[in-house]
Amino acid sequence: MAKHIFVTGGVASSIGKGLTAASLGRLLKCRGLRVTLQKLDPYINVDPGTMNPSQHGEVFVTEDGGETDLDLGHYERFIDENLHRDSSVTTGSIYSSVLAKERRGDYLGDTVQVIPHITNEIKERIRRLATDDVDVVITEVGGTVGDIEILPFLDAIRQFRNDVGRDNVAYVHVTLVPYLGPSGEQKTKPTQHSVTELRARGIQPDTIVCRSDRPISLGVKRKISLLCDVPEKAVVSAVDARNLYEIPLVLHEEGLDEYLCSILRLDGAAHAPELGSWEALVRRVEASTTPVKIGLVGKYSLPDAYLSVVEALRHGGFASGAHVSIDFIDAGEVEGLLVESRLRNLDGIVIPGGFGPRAIEGKIAAAGYAREHEIPCLGLCLGMQTMVIDFARNVCGLAGANSSEFDPDSPHPVIDLMDEQREIVDFGGTQRLGLYPARLRPGSQVAAAYGAALVYERHRHRYECNPRYRRRLEDAGLLQVGTSPDDRLVEFVELAGHPFWIGTQAHPEFKSRPDRPHPLFKAFMAAALCRAEGRAPHLLQLDTSGLNFESAV
Repeated sequence: MAKHIFVTGGVASSIGKGLTAASLGRLLKCRGLRVTLQKLDPYINVDPGTMNPSQHGEVFVTEDGGETDLDLGHYERFIDENLHRDSSVTTGSIYSSVLAKERRGDYLGDTVQVIPHITNEIKERIRRLATDDVDVVITEVGGTVGDIEILPFLDAIRQFRNDVGRDNVAYVHVTLVPYLGPSGEQKTKPTQHSVTELRARGIQPDTIVCRSDRPISLGVKRKISLLCDVPEKAVVSAVDARNLYEIPLVLHEEGLDEYLCSILRLDGAAHAPELGSWEALVRRVEASTTPVKIGLVGKYSLPDAYLSVVEALRHGGFASGAHVSIDFIDAGEVEGLLVESRLRNLDGIVIPGGFGPRAIEGKIAAAGYAREHEIPCLGLCLGMQTMVIDFARNVCGLAGANSSEFDPDSPHPVIDLMDEQREIVDFGGTQRLGLYPARLRPGSQVAAAYGAALVYERHRHRYECNPRYRRRLEDAGLLQVGTSPDDRLVEFVELAGHPFWIGTQAHPEFKSRPDRPHPLFKAFMAAALCRAEGRAPHLLQLDTSGLNFESAV
């Protein structure tokens, strides 16, 4: 039987539950255990697919086409396993399922209630992940203890321990221990209140992970142990780490993984985790010191809207020894006379995805500036589309070229709605979603970066390059170097003769890992590093393995 670890949070939101769960997953995997993770989210949306990125952050797309919470990105990056749509559960999806069963008569006329019907549905979603090839399921409960929205989830995980046996479930509570400057001491009262609230819901935490900006003293640990009824060794100091990939090592040093293995009677308790490769990663992160400034030209104000892009850039930087400095640039600031002042000092430009017409001209201007000034540029999804629009207008001479998403009356809709999307009315879960293959043109920069002729990437879009303009764009120098196997859809473009001006309709950022950077981001960061070091970007060449950039000088 699979073991279950439930991670809850108290005192404040954004306290680090997701990173704690992901780090714990990495530690257990390093002990030889097979691990998967799941997020229970209290919002009533069926999934994050239609939510505003400025409020919710990015939508992370799984290989099977699930539109999920951004914490699944942390999970995948840390445990290096591809998750699926069942790893993301929302209140909306739970109620939708229960109401559909009621309409079908599955409950045989029973009065449908939160307990047992809603909590039973939540428990069923948790059980789905406990397959024969999984040893441990780690489930993060979104929100903060005390929020009214998460009460059904808390009661479901309370019931779950009775359902599967006490030895098969552990509760980890992540809380805040603030430091008060005037009194010069760390305060445990918020943690006490948080645990009291959790216990009022019938859950006694097995371990308490204390987030703080400085180490928790032994005296504070003893106080929390006494007042919250947990062993002293189960009080974990999770001090702010220098980088997020150091967190597993911090938690291991505090004994979190060993303690949980012991109370769950897991085989992984018998030996120490193999952390050598992860420790090497952390050393590589710390050794990446060459500054490289990347402009992220987006349209959403919340940095979490581009979380996977930022992490993929950092991964690419680790491979080149570069310390990536991200300049978050509002695309609305990159129009007209502002273009030069905002972009000229960058070593590279990334134009990420998005939807809607706001600030789209700024993205197009950024693509054009990078093209004209030989600045390495990577376009992702909508970013690639803006590169195509710029090229069509300013190189091919197609005045008014645009996407039909932004200008339905454009005389040259070089980006157009996909045929299979034309009859779709509902927006949630109806885009081209999930993993799709692409064939790469031999000899292209993209093929050299991947070192492969056939690649698979995750997608989330409705619009594509208009096939009516492919020949004209190609003849002018915008090479369509990656297409769907049937050659209908353009998946990658690159500009002939440019150091690095590459766009993809996919979202490669979702597949990047800290110890296995995505090849496209790795190649982009190598080009940006070359520019940062003052070398001639046009002399850069890819080696034959496609793994590194080398100077031709």
